[in-house]
Amino acid sequence: MLARFFIDRPVFAWVLAIVIMLAGLFALRALPVSQYPDIAPPTVMVSASYPGASAQVVETSVIQVLEQELKGLDNLMYFSATSSSSGQAEIMLTFRQGANPDTAQVQVQNKVSQMLARLPQQVQQNGLSVQKMQGDFLLIASFYDVSGQRGDTDIADWLASNVQDPLSRVDGVGSVRAFGAPYAMRIWLDPHKLNSYGLIPSDVSAAVSKQNTEVSVGELGALPSPPGQQLNAMVTAWSRLSTPEQFRGIVVKALPDGGAVRLGDVARVELGQEDYGSSSRLNGHPASGLAVMLAPGANALATAEAVKARVAELQRNFPPGIRVAYPEDTTHFVRLSIRAVMETLLEAVALVVLVMYVFLRNWRATLIPALTVPVVLLGTFGVLAAAGFGINTLTLFGMVLAIGLLVDDAIVVVENVERVMHEQGVDAHAATVRSMGEIGGALVGIGLVLGAVFLPMAFFGGSVGVIYRQFSITIVAAMALSVLTALTLTPALCATLLRPEKPSDNGPLAAFERRFLRLQSAYAERWLPSWLRRPLRGGLVYLALSSGQTPLLYAVSILFVFLCLAALYESWLVPCAVMTAIPLGVLGAVLAVMARGLANDIYFQVGLLATIGLSAKNAILIIEFAEAAIRRGDDALSAALAAARQRLRPILMTSLAFGVGVAPLVWAGGPGAGSQNAIGAAVLGGVLSATLLTLFFVPLAHVLIRGLAGRVAERRWKPAEARP
Repeated sequence: MLARFFIDRPVFAWVLAIVIMLAGLFALRALPVSQYPDIAPPTVMVSASYPGASAQVVETSVIQVLEQELKGLDNLMYFSATSSSSGQAEIMLTFRQGANPDTAQVQVQNKVSQMLARLPQQVQQNGLSVQKMQGDFLLIASFYDVSGQRGDTDIADWLASNVQDPLSRVDGVGSVRAFGAPYAMRIWLDPHKLNSYGLIPSDVSAAVSKQNTEVSVGELGALPSPPGQQLNAMVTAWSRLSTPEQFRGIVVKALPDGGAVRLGDVARVELGQEDYGSSSRLNGHPASGLAVMLAPGANALATAEAVKARVAELQRNFPPGIRVAYPEDTTHFVRLSIRAVMETLLEAVALVVLVMYVFLRNWRATLIPALTVPVVLLGTFGVLAAAGFGINTLTLFGMVLAIGLLVDDAIVVVENVERVMHEQGVDAHAATVRSMGEIGGALVGIGLVLGAVFLPMAFFGGSVGVIYRQFSITIVAAMALSVLTALTLTPALCATLLRPEKPSDNGPLAAFERRFLRLQSAYAERWLPSWLRRPLRGGLVYLALSSGQTPLLYAVSILFVFLCLAALYESWLVPCAVMTAIPLGVLGAVLAVMARGLANDIYFQVGLLATIGLSAKNAILIIEFAEAAIRRGDDALSAALAAARQRLRPILMTSLAFGVGVAPLVWAGGPGAGSQNAIGAAVLGGVLSATLLTLFFVPLAHVLIRGLAGRVAERRWKPAEARP
């Protein structure tokens, strides 16, 4: 078997663990860091400008024309449009979660190009912009002048020319949006003068367009040149205008007497700003800003630091009096949130190790589960990198939940090896071999059950599905690596590190165990009251179920748990004893969240799903040993009592280790504390309830179900025996 191979080859086990940790370390350096994953669906914006048109005209002549063609796009969920009295039109198209934003942008661009000829001429001249939206701002850099020599328009124009493009090229930056209006040539027409010369505004617009353009004149003496020509000259034309004086000289109309009507004769021309709808100031100083958008999949913290470093480099060439500030920087909250969860993670590890030492009272036995923690955590980071995920509060929450789970398997192995050494008087190597033969199936079964709970979460769509997927892949990866280390590294360490030691019958744990066994023996011999024979009602549980996909997700998870147990025990009835632990855990989760006054949100729902798997975990340990005793010839009652006695210490130890591991989430404070409290309260309440009640009800349920199975078997065989 797999465990025996690594028991005999401990160096091989260490090599495998080191390779997993190295892969995780390399992945950890490349993982993007953000507060949340990219939850918002892909969005593409189409913008157009129709100067001089009213909002109604823009809607009928631009927006409605485009909407008719955009309806047939692939994966399009909905779109919304706005038009303004300034002639601006915007259409926001939202696509289904998972659609490729680049493909969506290309499809929209192609549709818009097909409709361009049906739009007004001025709209065609100004062009249409099609761009994918990058989500919220990463940070906003505000540039302000303390010398009083520049206005906000001067700063905005300088930013567009000197700062915006360099920041757009920083690694991780998706786009840079400028605040503030740059310079623009403002032409104020005089209607009376236009009328006196027989002109209309379109005549002026046409004249400006024709005479303010880049013109390629040519070259004198260009090749092929005639014989004897030794010189050539490039001819340039003064065609692109830049000053008010040059614009005033534009010829609008030629008069019959040889004169000309120029733009300055019918209009007031001045250098102003493109838009007067807003003005920017920072602490009383004229200012303009740049908003930085994060590219998909980029590291928010690293990108923000790179942007600030690039601004610091450019600052050496800033004009005198220009300063920079960052009034909006989302990375501060991201950094605080990640730090809070990381502190919770470290606290969970420390508390779990402390609980293991208190229970095992042996530093060698404590060291073995502790060594599996970095192997599993670093390996999980490698899986996250392979899955295209990053480090965010959701994946770190999954890590915190997995801390207690990943040491559970190692604790079960270590505790059972110690028990075999004490009861059978063999050395660590032989005890490890025998122990893995007893619990190897249970370890795989627990891993399958927990995987069956969390894996269906990965297949749900939409924005909620993205959140579920972060938890699912993280916890399933941690559980798979935990089972792998429990079958490889942990047995190898047990065989080499553990030493036979005489167990102590003194201490608070031994006294608690004796009292518990007396209580168990007392209730095992009593008949159930009549009111307990009624079917359980799940009204309180159903109150916790949210609308939409969540009830289906709960049902699928419970169904998968049952199917895995049926395959494990090769029975349709025995899994029912394990399933009785699930409502006990869910009850505790709901009561804990209600006691804290927390909401039924997405984080509580994830905690409830975790409770389903954790509730079945302890029951599997009891049922596995009870079934083994029945196969040896014991009756159902004796087998259930013996299994409960043997599994008491590991169940208490693993449950307490997991409980103290998630306890920091329950009382966490600071940024993002609400989500931590919801997950922590649900899981902690569910684990405590399932642990305390499972030890009493699961053995009883196993005895009843075994009795029912026996009666069914008797009825099946009696007719056959009665035949002559």
